[in-house]
Amino acid sequence: MNSYLVDVIGAVLLAAVLAFLLDLLRRQRTREQVQASEETARRVLGESRTEAETIRKEADIKGKEIIIQARAEAEKESRDRRRELQQTERRLIQREESFEKRAEQIEKREADCARREQTLRQQESHLATREEEYGRLADQARQQLERVAGLTGDEAKRILIEQMADAARHEAAKRIRLVEEEARAEADRKAKKIISIAIERLAGDFIAERTVSAVHLPSDDMKGRIIGREGRNIRAIEAATGVDLIIDDTPETVVVSCHNPIRREIARIALERLISDGRIHPGRIEEIVRKAEQEVEESVREAGQKAIFEVGIHGVHPELVKLVGMLKYRYSYAQNVLMHSIECAFIAGAMAAELGLNEKQARRAGLLHDIGKALTHEVEGSHAIIGADIARKYGESAKIVNAIAAHHEEVKAETILAPLVDAADALSGARPGARREMLESYVKRLEELERISNSFQGVEKSFAVQAGREIRIIVEPRAIGDDQMATLAHDVAKKIENEMAYPGQIKVTVIRETRASEYAR
Repeated sequence: MNSYLVDVIGAVLLAAVLAFLLDLLRRQRTREQVQASEETARRVLGESRTEAETIRKEADIKGKEIIIQARAEAEKESRDRRRELQQTERRLIQREESFEKRAEQIEKREADCARREQTLRQQESHLATREEEYGRLADQARQQLERVAGLTGDEAKRILIEQMADAARHEAAKRIRLVEEEARAEADRKAKKIISIAIERLAGDFIAERTVSAVHLPSDDMKGRIIGREGRNIRAIEAATGVDLIIDDTPETVVVSCHNPIRREIARIALERLISDGRIHPGRIEEIVRKAEQEVEESVREAGQKAIFEVGIHGVHPELVKLVGMLKYRYSYAQNVLMHSIECAFIAGAMAAELGLNEKQARRAGLLHDIGKALTHEVEGSHAIIGADIARKYGESAKIVNAIAAHHEEVKAETILAPLVDAADALSGARPGARREMLESYVKRLEELERISNSFQGVEKSFAVQAGREIRIIVEPRAIGDDQMATLAHDVAKKIENEMAYPGQIKVTVIRETRASEYAR
């Protein structure tokens, strides 16, 4: 029991000693920390004071630099202002000197004007005196002339005016003829320029109409199949046919665009076959295009043979038959060239029969006269010259060749066949409705021509002929003299130009006829 108490007391004492020692150690550590903190504080305070001193010195230096810079800028600005003031002062001095010089010049001019005014007054006074003297002499001369001629001044004046008017009318008629001749000489050059401008302005709509074909699609989904993956189908079609396919927002429609009507027709047929077949891929495209080419070639040959059979000629070279068939896909002013050629053949044949010429030969020349249009885009030159060369190459006679070459007067006509073909060509083209002209507008243009002609004084009748390309005016012989006919034709032509719109040119012909009749009883 006693030993247990001793152990407890020893343990308590040991704990007390340990607590005391720990407290001493803590206090010692606290003092050390306080000393370290004080040392750190003194060091930081010293560093802060050093840094503050450094900053103060730098601020002093920067302040001095700013002051020096401000002084320099102020001095520079002051120098610039002084320089500007000096320049302004010099300019003012120069202007003052210029004003003084101008004032001296104005004074000199005023003195000069005063001298000139005085001189003019003296000249006016002198001229007035001379004018009075001339008037007196003129009165004396007029009185003497009236006594010698036996006419009064008014009568002589009237006779002189009439003579001058007649002379002026003769001179005007001569001048009009001269101007018309000069105008004809200049007409070719100006006409080519005007036509080129008209083509530039108007070719767009015509080309858009005559160089495209539309292909109907069963649905818009077919557009994606025609284009193909990454566009391979449409590229294959364009490469095989030589056309451009336009696929836009137009519903259920694909547009085929190409200047060559044969290629455009091949592409249209091939595209329709591919759409109906449904299998659209590059291999199938090439196969269908080959079949379409064969079909179009056969169609061209059949069209040529049908035209030759319809006209009633024979012995035509197969290549010429093919070229005639190609005219089926050519248009001139919206008139189909093949139909136009057939019309020309029948018209030329009818005229030849009336004249007692070879009707078959005239029909042959009429059918082949535009054969060059089938190759105009492939060979350089006008279609008449190209057609003559082709006809000569394939064994046509010299008369046929000349008729083809001369139907636009590019070469001289050597036989009566050439003017027959030329006339048939003009008649077919001038027919109302043949080339984009409605019958109503055609008749209205003829009536307008006659109305304008009849509006002039002295006109008895007028007739529009040559499909409105010529107006013939019959005048009253007593009202219109021979010298006034050229003036009347010129005035009518001018009024037609100002009031009407028409293709080509209109010829104005004035006819004056005097008849004397007597009856024998």
